[in-house]
Amino acid sequence: MNALIEGRVAVVTGGSSGIGFETLRLLLGEGAKVAFCGRDNDRLASALAALQSEYPQAEILARRCDVLKEEEVNAFAAEVQARFGGADMLINNAGQGFVAHFDETPRAAWLREAQLKLFGVINPLQAFLPQLERSDIASVTCVNSLLALQPEEHMIATSAARAALLNMTLTLSKELVGKGIRVNSVLLGMVESGQWRRRFEARQDKSQSWHAWTADIARKRGIPMQRLGKPQEPAQALLFLASPLASFTTGAALDVSGGFCRHL
Repeated sequence: MNALIEGRVAVVTGGSSGIGFETLRLLLGEGAKVAFCGRDNDRLASALAALQSEYPQAEILARRCDVLKEEEVNAFAAEVQARFGGADMLINNAGQGFVAHFDETPRAAWLREAQLKLFGVINPLQAFLPQLERSDIASVTCVNSLLALQPEEHMIATSAARAALLNMTLTLSKELVGKGIRVNSVLLGMVESGQWRRRFEARQDKSQSWHAWTADIARKRGIPMQRLGKPQEPAQALLFLASPLASFTTGAALDVSGGFCRHL
C-alpha cells in the first residue's frame, strides 16, 4: 500500500508496545520518519532496537515521556521539531482501562480516568499543534474504545471517560478543520495485549491453548468474529486515518471491534 507518507513525520504516543508499536512498524514500512514516547525506559529501548533491526535505514526518535506531564510533552515536541523539522501526523495511543462497577470505583479512579483519556490527548495536541499547522497533510488520530458508545457496567469510569474523549475529538474536528488539520478516532473492541497474556498465564485450565482460550472469551462476550483483535488490525486503521488516503475524512470514529458493536 502507498499511504503517501514517505519522508513525512509521524508522532505516536504509547508506542513502545501493542497497537502503538505495530502502528510504528506500518509507518516505517511506508517510508515515514517516526517519533514515539512511553513511560518505561526498558520498553522504549526494546522497541527502538526492534524497529532499528527491522528498518536499519529509518529515522526514528524514541524518548521517555509521560503524556500527563505537560512539561515532558513540550520537551518531546521540541525535540521532534529540532530533529525532524516538525510533525505531520499525531497519533494518540497512550491509555489503559479501569475495571470496576460503580460501587467499587473510588473517587480517585474517576478523576484518573478522565485525566488520562482527556489530557492524554490535550497535552500532545497543544504541544504539537504549531507543527501540525505548518503541515499540508496534518492529522490527529486517537485510539478510543467502543466503550464510548457502548458502555460496560464493569468499566463504568473508563466508559464515561471514553465517551468524553469521543465528544471532545468530534468537537476538535470542527474547530481544527479551518487550520487544515483532520481529527479522527478508532473505536477498539477487545484486542490482544499484554494484559490478556497475563490473564492467559493465570488461567485455571492449563490445557487450553491461547487460540482456544481467547476464542472462548470472544464467544462468551458475543463477538461475531469469535476472536480477539490483533494489534496490527487497529494499527492498519490508524495508518489509513492518519494518512492522506483519508484526506476527505474528519470527525470519524472507525469501529474496529470484530462486529461487537450493537448499535446503528
